[in-house]
Amino acid sequence: MINSLPRPQSPASQGLSIRALGELEVTIDGRPVPLGPVKQRLTLAVLVSRPNTTVSVDLLAEAVWADEPPASARKNLQSYICSLRKLLAPAGRPDRLVRHAGGYVLRVSPAELDLLRFEELLRAGRQAVQLGAAEHGARLLREALDLWSGPLLSDLSAGQAIWQEADRYAARRVAVCEDWAEVELGLGHAPAVAELLAETVREHPLRERLRAAHMTALYRAGRKTEALASYDDIRQYLARELGLDVSPTLEAVHRGVLEDRLVEDRPVEDHGGPGRPRHSVTESVTPQPRHPVVALPADLPDFTGREPYIQDLRQALLGEGRLVVLHGPVGVGKTSLAVHVCHQLQAEYPDGVLSVRLRQENGSPRPAASVLAELFRAAGLLGSVPRSALRAVAQEDCEEAAAVWRSWVARHRVLVLLDDAPDEESVRRLLPGTGSGSVLVTSRRILVGLGPLHQVGLGPFTQNESVTLLSRITGDAWLAGDRAAAERIAGALGRLPLALRVSGTKLALLKYLTPQEYAARLEKCPSLLDELTAGELSVRSRLAAWWHSLPEEVRCQLHRLGHLPRPLFTLADATAALQCNEHVASRTVESLMEVGLLGYPTAEVSAHMALYEMPVLTQLYARESAAA
Repeated sequence: MINSLPRPQSPASQGLSIRALGELEVTIDGRPVPLGPVKQRLTLAVLVSRPNTTVSVDLLAEAVWADEPPASARKNLQSYICSLRKLLAPAGRPDRLVRHAGGYVLRVSPAELDLLRFEELLRAGRQAVQLGAAEHGARLLREALDLWSGPLLSDLSAGQAIWQEADRYAARRVAVCEDWAEVELGLGHAPAVAELLAETVREHPLRERLRAAHMTALYRAGRKTEALASYDDIRQYLARELGLDVSPTLEAVHRGVLEDRLVEDRPVEDHGGPGRPRHSVTESVTPQPRHPVVALPADLPDFTGREPYIQDLRQALLGEGRLVVLHGPVGVGKTSLAVHVCHQLQAEYPDGVLSVRLRQENGSPRPAASVLAELFRAAGLLGSVPRSALRAVAQEDCEEAAAVWRSWVARHRVLVLLDDAPDEESVRRLLPGTGSGSVLVTSRRILVGLGPLHQVGLGPFTQNESVTLLSRITGDAWLAGDRAAAERIAGALGRLPLALRVSGTKLALLKYLTPQEYAARLEKCPSLLDELTAGELSVRSRLAAWWHSLPEEVRCQLHRLGHLPRPLFTLADATAALQCNEHVASRTVESLMEVGLLGYPTAEVSAHMALYEMPVLTQLYARESAAA
């Protein structure tokens, strides 16, 4: 029954209504609310883009004043917040905008904010499709798309804090459009899909999944020539501008059009039950085997070094314990190493290897229901588990669904990668008690609360590994004969794989610089993070999401330790920087080590005193954030 599916609440006609999917608008009881000067509107926009989440004062100041906040920034922000509270007060909730943990929280529901309504409709629509109610799911996805009148906060998106969210939601909007199109194609509505996707394809000409859906819709609507022309358009553009070939998936669609094999999906009865899993637009062309399950990111073609860690992980995963935690700071290469090892071990796990991320793009933990739904899809469980378990996932009641997942893992020899775990609880519900499968967890924390397991702490590259990676990215000839310069470059970057990869990609384009010149440029750069950007690769943006997920107290501690002259420091140094006694400093340092923010140095040791190390990227961002 459709009524068993989750139904988003309808927006209230009275009370507060905030529109962010387009220009920022606020109405109360149907009447527009004037939002005041532009800086006050910017303050509200940042809060709206991160609803029901603590937004730090630092982030608000950065959004309102860009890189030059005045000395009176905090006082001015307090004034803007006070004015906004008064503007929103008639909406009936005195706790609508509150100060909390070093920042401010805007408390709203999906009925009050279209951004949350979009997420609610998206979640419900996808779950409806997963449960076999395709027509209902398509309607919900279409309703989610219809909420948009333009880019997120389009009148206020100049600042980095807002345009980053705008870019993220723009990508989500297109992904929802792709979801909707594929569901509608499965229902036999090709002509409507062909018409409605045309404009979106023009706006996003390089989205290959979108292009595949549009080509399929054109073909099934009797417009084969246009489908072939659409393929030729993207093929030529990719070759001319980027030197790339089209993806195998899009090539498969092209062959299906040429050979008249893109047949209609067989319609299914839309009764709200699990039903037959929906096909993708290319499934009739390239059927996918169900076993073994392989759902892994691609291995890096230039993966470098890490041999001792690889051997350690392989032995642990194939040994007695079969539960391994790989922990280390941001940028140290945990995910790359874990994925590399999982690819190596595929033959040892005949029932499959699969991976799921436990954090969202903004650094916050993913909802358990979302993680379980992805695991169910990857493992092919949607058509074989009890309806009650699927309904539990749809209704975000995860106990039964998690039990079904643990039971499946216990009965299969599989390797599961749980990537970027925020805490022990996010992992514990996914661990089987028995069986021959293995679980590899990556985390920034040590995760001591999971009990006996094999812990592997990942440190920076060795000097040789750093030079090798730089050589592979830039071309051996660029660094040939000047190893000293390559070592200086690696040293300036703390030998962290993320920084080395971004910097190597950038300097591969700067052939006019000698290795010595580039090394000097890094060593003398007043803001090294400015150098660590190459195209869409940006170390600062990766660090920003991580930094804002940290508690305010931890950020304050890192601010102070970040001003130490070197990444290496003693307990006495920490005591002075934290402005406390040695006992408190020792507890603070240990707590920061537990959550992966500090470590012991791998290259330098002292026989006379304990040394601690702050990763270079952490120190750089802490200094930059403190100065903002």
